Amino acid sequence: MSRSERLAALRSARLYFQRPDEPGFFVCETEEGPVVPVFTSWEALGLFAGPCAWASTTVEDLVELLPEGVRALVDPLGPRAFVLNAEALETTDTQGERDGGA
Repeated sequence: MSRSERLAALRSARLYFQRPDEPGFFVCETEEGPVVPVFTSWEALGLFAGPCAWASTTVEDLVELLPEGVRALVDPLGPRAFVLNAEALETTDTQGERDGGA
């Protein structure tokens, strides 16, 4: 799979998060700055938050919806937790051409 194909698959991946009463996200303050915990499955969300109202969206939409300066922390309790790097998901036609894509 090419880099552009991997990025396209990642952008369309679904993430789950705890849904607050008002539209938006639950933001957690950390030493590294504000983050929104998101999960690759609703089961992982349940282990983190317990029974709760939840919502899901694609990675691409999440990156657009997050407030400026807030990052997404994916699977914070999992063995491979990571901060979602929104800049790495951005690609342009010229990047695709440089990478050998269409």
